[in-house]
Amino acid sequence: MKRILLILGLALSMLSLMPAQTTVPLGQASVWIIPVKGDIEPSISAFIRRASQNALAKGASTIIYEIDTFGGRVDTALQISSFIGSLKNIRTIAWVRSGPESMGVSWSAGALISLSCQDIVMSSGTSIGAAAPVTVGPDGQMAPTGEKTVSAVRSQMAALAEKNKHPVLLALAMVDQDLEVWNVQVNGENRLVNSVELEGLEKNSANKVVRQNLVSAKGKLLSLTANEALRYGLARAVADDSTELLQKLNITGEITELNPNAADQIVTVLTSGAVQTILILLGLVMLFLEINTPGFGIPGVVAIISFVTVFGLNALLGTVGSLELILFLVGVGLLAVEIFIIPGFGITGITGLVLVGLSLVFSRQEFTIPTLPWQWELFGKNIIIVSIGIILAIAAIAVIALMGPRLRLFDRLTLKTKIEGTAGGPDPEHAGTSVLEAARVMTEAEENYGDLLGKRGKAISTLRPSGKAEIDGKVYAVEADGAFIEPKKTVEVIRVRGNRIIVRSVG
Repeated sequence: MKRILLILGLALSMLSLMPAQTTVPLGQASVWIIPVKGDIEPSISAFIRRASQNALAKGASTIIYEIDTFGGRVDTALQISSFIGSLKNIRTIAWVRSGPESMGVSWSAGALISLSCQDIVMSSGTSIGAAAPVTVGPDGQMAPTGEKTVSAVRSQMAALAEKNKHPVLLALAMVDQDLEVWNVQVNGENRLVNSVELEGLEKNSANKVVRQNLVSAKGKLLSLTANEALRYGLARAVADDSTELLQKLNITGEITELNPNAADQIVTVLTSGAVQTILILLGLVMLFLEINTPGFGIPGVVAIISFVTVFGLNALLGTVGSLELILFLVGVGLLAVEIFIIPGFGITGITGLVLVGLSLVFSRQEFTIPTLPWQWELFGKNIIIVSIGIILAIAAIAVIALMGPRLRLFDRLTLKTKIEGTAGGPDPEHAGTSVLEAARVMTEAEENYGDLLGKRGKAISTLRPSGKAEIDGKVYAVEADGAFIEPKKTVEVIRVRGNRIIVRSVG
């Protein structure tokens, strides 16, 4: 067991230390290009942090974030933009790049990340904007979120634009569809103004105001093409390749282009909702099997690997703390108490299952109690993912409990033969008989199991769900139907399926 865990840990460590792909030796690079592509998910945030810190450690003077995304999670976008904004003594550039494999867009969360950089560069044929947060309605259609979320994102967009000297009105118009923005000429000087400011300027007779064009109409979110972004001062340059970008921004140095390595791709797959559901299902089922089998075996190893993978990878994404681990351990402890000490399945077991579920939900998010609409939406998604895993696990455990005696794989979980002897010697009933004769007697007894239907007896061991019961003076291997049954409880045979005798408690 220790060797298996040690090998697994070493393998994950080696993967996490694998260098990203580069175009030149790392020691010669001063300009690093880090891709921000696809849906903005926590795995992307972890990659950006690791790659950026690696670039800083290698002496990079400029980091270019190559942005190509339709958007993604609001919390992840806020984390990335906050991280980029916190970088010191380095130039940061957002590059909305076009190419045969790119979408050529920086929308929604991508626009937020772009504004966190000091400069924005766009390739021909690309666009940026439409950053209003949305939610998925019951019909599967996108719908705007509440004003509270919009206000939070709008404030952050404005703060980032103000910090990096981007046009604040353009940033606001990407989030607020009620904002009208005009490009005007005031006394020969081009300016961007909102409708209220425009009205005030036109009322002042000292100003000569010429309306050039409407940049963002009321009722629509702002999106800009590369040339429009350059014209209104959002983009510093339009560049179609890295060489042109460096020339237009007067940057010199070798270039290193990064790509997510094998470890990043593994993290992305294993932290997806579908894989996490499977890991939760596998972990709970294996945990049940381990608790119900003597010693420590393969089910326990598989359960540990499953839950270490869930919590370990989410910890790499920064969403697991001591609270999640405490809730999980307490929940598992309560489930063990319910199984070994308290008969049946009551409040202790339910509480344990709820705590395990909450620990898994919290491990997928940074916050504990949601307050904003987008947090409630993420909280709901995480509950669905974890609930599906738990429900499927319960169903699988029920199937194993019912079908276990028929499956050779679960021979260690159930008692399938009668005890025909005692610690003091052979059972007197079969004393002196040959092995073949004893087998014949047992076979005849099994064939007459149908005669036990409706009869009553007493449990002589805990039925969890399998155990032993005495019926008509004989000991049989039986199974409880539903809740566990304590020793000395009266039981009644309600079904017979081949050599399976199924009983229920009647007192």
